[in-house]
Amino acid sequence: MMAFHIWTVFFLAYLVTTLSPGPNVLLVLKNSIQFGWKSAFITILGNLSCQFIIVCLVALGVGALLQTLPTWFLVMKIMGGTYLIYLGIKALRSNKKSAFDALETTVTQTKTGGALFVEAFLVSASNPKTLIFLSAFLPQFLTLDSPAYQQFSVMFVTICAIVTCVHIGYAFGIARLGKHFSLKNMETKISKVTGGLFITMGGGILLSNR
Repeated sequence: MMAFHIWTVFFLAYLVTTLSPGPNVLLVLKNSIQFGWKSAFITILGNLSCQFIIVCLVALGVGALLQTLPTWFLVMKIMGGTYLIYLGIKALRSNKKSAFDALETTVTQTKTGGALFVEAFLVSASNPKTLIFLSAFLPQFLTLDSPAYQQFSVMFVTICAIVTCVHIGYAFGIARLGKHFSLKNMETKISKVTGGLFITMGGGILLSNR
């Protein structure tokens, strides 16, 4: 297991990283305003499912290998950046249905839940730099005192706790804010802001050198 002081440093460092607004946070905000703050749980599940795969890949050293394969990195970067731009355009052109409209039927709820999960998974996987970042970040907290798989397990559980708390906090906050303003106006504004930011982030990924 991880030493407490090492875990504390890891916790604080990852908390700061998670608090910074990124594609996953933007998706939580957008879904919370459109479908209610409880939809954040499905979004978070999709995000963490992808994060689990990424942590496993880091443990296997795939992130370091990806850095030595520029062609694969370029392909992943183009796919990820294009997907974020697609989400941005989709958000800007959406009909901005209210949370109540989205919950009209059981069928709609089921489809919406599955769509939210897949969307969150793909957004989390959209930036190949996440794999490279975690490949450099996570090993800094490994020691020889315990098996690596145990330490990676502790780090992933910590990641789950941080992401869940932070994203639910964002979702609950935006939902509370929506109660003080027109829901329709909030949806319109959030759709425009998140759409623009998704396009900006997607473009940033496509135009980055690495």
